[in-house]
Amino acid sequence: MFTAAVRSARHATWGSVVTTKALARSMSSNAAESHRPVLQLHGLLARYANATYIAASKAGELDKIESELMSLYNASQTSKPFASFLENPLISRNDKTKYVSSLDNLSPVTRNLLVTMAGNARLSELPKVAKTFAQLMKAKRGQVDAKIISSEKLEPAQLKEIESAMQSQVPKGKSVIIEAVTDPSIVGGLQVQIGDQFLDLSVKSRIEEIDRMPLT
Repeated sequence: MFTAAVRSARHATWGSVVTTKALARSMSSNAAESHRPVLQLHGLLARYANATYIAASKAGELDKIESELMSLYNASQTSKPFASFLENPLISRNDKTKYVSSLDNLSPVTRNLLVTMAGNARLSELPKVAKTFAQLMKAKRGQVDAKIISSEKLEPAQLKEIESAMQSQVPKGKSVIIEAVTDPSIVGGLQVQIGDQFLDLSVKSRIEEIDRMPLT
C-alpha cells in the first residue's frame, strides 16, 4: 500500500511538472510573440529591422531606437563624410566595426545593429534599414502613409480637408500620415497614393486619356 501511495504521489508530481513546463513554454512563446512587429516584412533589410525591433521592444526602448535610427538616416542624407563612411568599400570591416563600437552616445540596441551590419559589410544599407524600422513603428501605431502630389503647394486648409476625406477611407483605429509633394508636370488636379492604392486626378492624366482616344 505504501509503494502504491509513493507511485501515485510520483505520478501526480510528474504530471504537475509536465503541466508547469507546458505552461512556462506557452508563457514564453506568448511573451516572445508580444515583441514581434505587427507588420510582417521579408528580405535582408527586414531581417535587420525585425531583429532590432524585437530587441528594442524587450528593452522597452522602441521610441528611443526609432529616434536614433532616424537621426542616423538624416545624417546619411545631409553629411557627406558620414555617407561616405557608410558606403566606402575601401574602409575595412574591422575599421568600420571599431568606429561604430565607439559610439557611446547610442543605445546598446542601436550600437549592436551597427556592429552587426559593419561585420557583415552591410553598413551601406543602414539608411534603408532605418526606413524599414520606421515602417514597423508606423504599423505599430496604426499609421497609414499617404502621398498627395499637386502642381502647386496646397494651403493648410486644403490639406486638412483632404486628410479628413482620406481618414474616412481607412479602418477605424488607424490614422493617415500625409506627405505633400509638388510636381508642376501634372499641370493641375491631384495624384493621391494611400497604402498600395493610387488615384490619379491630375489634368495631365486627362490629357493623356484624350491623346489615346481613337478618332472617328
